Amino acid sequence: MSADLETLAINSIRMLSVEAVQKANSGHPGLPMGAAAMAYTLWTKHLRHNPKNPHWANRDRFILSAGHGSMLLYSLLYLTGYDLSLDEIKNFRQWGSKTPGHPEVHVTPGVETTTGPLGQGAANAVGFALAEAYLAHYFNRPGHQIVDHYTYAIVSDGDMMEGVAAEAASLAGTWGLGKLIYLYDDNKITLDGNAEMTFTEDVLARYAAYGWDTLQVNDGNDVAAINHAIQEAKAVTNKPSIIAIQTIIGYGSPNKQGTNKAHGSPLGADEVALVKEQFNWPNDDFYVPGEALEHFREAVENGASLEAEWKQKFAAYREAYPELAAEWERAQNGHLPDGWDSDIPTFNADDKPVATRAVNGKVLNAIAKHIPTMIGGDADLAGSTKTLIDGEAFTGPGQPAARNVRFGVREHAMGAIVNGLALHGGITKPYSATFLTFSDYMRPAIRLGALSNIPAIYIFTHDSIGLGEDGPTHQPVEHFAALRAIPNLTVFRPADANETAAAWHSAMQLDGPVVLIFTRQNLPILSGSHVRDGVAKGGYVLADSDGPPDVILLSSGSEVHIAHEAYQQLTADGIKARLVSLPSWELFEAQSDAYKESVLPKRVTARVSIEAGVPQGWHRFVGSNGVVIGIDHFGASAPYQRIYEEFGLTAEAVVNAAKGLLS
Repeated sequence: MSADLETLAINSIRMLSVEAVQKANSGHPGLPMGAAAMAYTLWTKHLRHNPKNPHWANRDRFILSAGHGSMLLYSLLYLTGYDLSLDEIKNFRQWGSKTPGHPEVHVTPGVETTTGPLGQGAANAVGFALAEAYLAHYFNRPGHQIVDHYTYAIVSDGDMMEGVAAEAASLAGTWGLGKLIYLYDDNKITLDGNAEMTFTEDVLARYAAYGWDTLQVNDGNDVAAINHAIQEAKAVTNKPSIIAIQTIIGYGSPNKQGTNKAHGSPLGADEVALVKEQFNWPNDDFYVPGEALEHFREAVENGASLEAEWKQKFAAYREAYPELAAEWERAQNGHLPDGWDSDIPTFNADDKPVATRAVNGKVLNAIAKHIPTMIGGDADLAGSTKTLIDGEAFTGPGQPAARNVRFGVREHAMGAIVNGLALHGGITKPYSATFLTFSDYMRPAIRLGALSNIPAIYIFTHDSIGLGEDGPTHQPVEHFAALRAIPNLTVFRPADANETAAAWHSAMQLDGPVVLIFTRQNLPILSGSHVRDGVAKGGYVLADSDGPPDVILLSSGSEVHIAHEAYQQLTADGIKARLVSLPSWELFEAQSDAYKESVLPKRVTARVSIEAGVPQGWHRFVGSNGVVIGIDHFGASAPYQRIYEEFGLTAEAVVNAAKGLLS
C-alpha cells in the first residue's frame, strides 16, 4: 500500500466530514479531521466486518464513543460500502436522514450503539466485550471457535472524564477483557478550550491501575505506528488495552486546528476552501477520489470472504454440536426456547404474604434455567435484590465469562454495560438490579436504552417508603413518575406475587427495555387466575361490584392491597366499588379504546387512586373530578407501617375520599 494512497484515503474521510458539517451548518468537524488516520488504520487493517451484512454475528464491533464526531463513522460506512449513500452524507443532520447528529443504532446500517452522551459508548463497549467472552465460553468447543472477535472503541478526552467510563473501565480491567481495545483520541481540546483547564491526570497511569495494558502513539497521523500499537494490543489476551494517540483536532484547518474552534461548529466556507488547499483537494463538493473509494471498497469483498469462511466453520460446528448450534441461532435471533415459561410459579390467596423482590428471585430463576444465554447482575446488592441465578458462577478477577455478573457499586456502568450486552446479540434479556432510589445513578443509561429500543431488563427493589427505617435517603418517592416519563420504556410495578410472575412473563416477550419495580416489605396475595392477561394489558379489574360501579379505586404495587381493603370496606357499606390494578401504565395506554373503557368507564367519574409516590400522572386516570392520594414530599425514618399512617396512605383515607366524591 503506497503512502500516497493511504493519505488520499485518510483525507477522503476528513473532507467528507468537513463538507457534511458545512452543508448542514451544524456539527463537529474537529474529531473526524484529527482521528481520521487512526480510524483508517483500524478499519482497513484490523476490523473484521462485512459491509453487506452489518449483523454478521462474529464481526468485530466498532463503537464511536465520542459520538459528536459522527461524521467520522458515517464517512467510513459510506466509503467501505455499507448501505449508506453519498446522498445520505449530504443529508447529514436533516429530517428523515440515516445520518443523524449523533450515531443511532437501528437508524444507520453499521452503527452498533447510540452514542453522544460521553462515556456511554465506552461503557457499552465493555458490555459488548463481556458478551463476547461469555458467548465464547458457552458455545466454543475445541477446534470450533465460532465466537472470536474484538470490540474496538474510539474514545475522547470527554469520555475519559466521565464517571461512567471510569466505572466501566475498572470492571473491564478486573474481569480481564482481553478483546477490548480503546483508541484514545488524545487531542487535549474540549468544547470550552484546552482540556488542561479541568483534566490534568495521567490517563494511561489511571488505566494501568485499573488493570489495562497501555500504549502510546505520539503522532496521530503515523499509520505505521498506530498499526503497530493495535497489533501489540491484540497480542495481550488477559487484559483490555488502551492506546493513547496524540492527535490534532481539526487537522488541516490552517486557522482552527489544535483549538476548540474546530470542535463543535462548521469551519466556515472560507476555512473549508483553505483546508482543500492544504490537502490539494478539488473544489468539487463531496469529491471522493476514485482510487481512494476503490481502496475502501475492498472491504466488501474481504468482508464477504470473512463471513463465508465463518459460515463454513459454523457448518462444521453444527454437524458436531447440533443442539448447541440450534441454541446459538435461537439466541442470535432473539427467540425464546420452547417451555421457557413452564416453571413460572403461581401463588394462592391463602399463601403467606411475601415481598415481591423475593418472588422476583424465584421467577427469575424459573425462567433463567431454561435460557443459558440469559445473564445479569447487581450493584453489590444481590442479597437484597434476590437476583442471583442459582448454581451459576460469578464474574471476578480474570473471570468475565459467568452468568452472575457482579458489578460492584457502579450503577451507572451497570446500566450501560447491560445495554452493551443486549446490543451485542446472543445474550437473552440481560438484566441489572439495584435499589429504586439508585435508578437516578442509572438514568442516562436507561434513557439511551429506551431511545435505542434495547431489550434489557432493569430491576429495582426497595421501591417506596415501604423501605422503612433506612429513611428518606433510600426511600424513592419521585422515581415512579421519573421512569414513567421516559418514552419507549415499559415500567411494571406489580401488586403481589402473581402480578410479579406475570410482569416477568410480559417483560420476556416485549421487544424494548423494561423496568421491573419490587418491594422490600411483604405483601398479601390478592390476584387470581386472570392476572397474567391483565398484567400483559397493563391494567385490569381486580375486584368488582355487582352491577355497574359507582366509584373506581385505582392503584399499583404495594398500595393495591390498601385499595383492596378500602374496596372491601366500601362494599360492606353498600357502595358499588371497582378496584383496578395498573401495574404498567404504558401497556394500559396502548390498549384499544374499547378495553380501556371496559376497565375505566367514562361515566364513572368518582375515582380515587393511591400510590406511595408523587401524584404526578395519576390525574390522567382519575380525571379532573377524582382524588389522587400520594406523597408530595420526602419520606421519613421509622417502621414502614407508621410512615404509611402518618402520611395518610391508608384504607381509611381511600374510603373517606370515595365517600366524599359520592356525597
